[in-house]
Amino acid sequence: MKVKITALALLMAALLLASGPAFADGSTLQGDQVAQFSDFDEVWSDSGHEVDQDAPKGPLVHDPLENWNRIWFYYNDAFYWGVAKPVAEAYAWAVPEPPRKCVRNFFTNLWAPVRFVNNILQGKFDAAYMEFSKFLANTSWGLLGVFDVTEGRPRNWMPERPTADGMGQTLGKAGIGHGVYLVWPFIGPSSIRETVGWVSDSYMDPITYGDFTFVEFMVIRGYKNLNQLSLELRGNEYETLTEGAIDPYTALRDAYIRYRAKKVQE
Repeated sequence: MKVKITALALLMAALLLASGPAFADGSTLQGDQVAQFSDFDEVWSDSGHEVDQDAPKGPLVHDPLENWNRIWFYYNDAFYWGVAKPVAEAYAWAVPEPPRKCVRNFFTNLWAPVRFVNNILQGKFDAAYMEFSKFLANTSWGLLGVFDVTEGRPRNWMPERPTADGMGQTLGKAGIGHGVYLVWPFIGPSSIRETVGWVSDSYMDPITYGDFTFVEFMVIRGYKNLNQLSLELRGNEYETLTEGAIDPYTALRDAYIRYRAKKVQE
């Protein structure tokens, strides 16, 4: 499994280098990647910097593989409606919400090293300290993170900025653009930058270093996502975005780019 992840990491690094100028965080000339949040008037570059609204605007993200991406989008959409959602609904019917929240807490606590390292890389030292403190408390008093003993507790202080969510955000803060928009089977919308970030984060995920086969690893990841979906069946953002859209592919792509731009801005 580690060999496959290493090969994927090398492939993503090669794509990152090959993208060249697409990753440069330059001026807002015609063809640059920009995103505009529906709830705000500001326009943002894909690396999270506000740009002049009077400047010529290009597409939200380069999408030269649109036809290929659309195939995987409709595949993922069919998988969501035909498999993922029905299974999540059955799982939610069979398992009460409190145990499912405990599962979510466990995986969230396990992801703490990823958030801690990216907080350090982004200079969010206060957020890194808070993540470290929560990890110690939840791992010890919360029975390996099954219970979030820090939730709702009064605190003397809070980090000034939200905690980091991954290496994709870190690369964006370093001025690296998305490069090319991608849609991966089962994973969903991404880009070269976010894919490189996802692989990097996988190296910091403790599950990666468990004694699991590749299939077992994917089953664990699949269960984690299934459990998360079972807690988000009401007010699901994916359904809200795609059901009322004339072109669901474009709606999801633009919403994803806007969301990532907002995360980079944090």
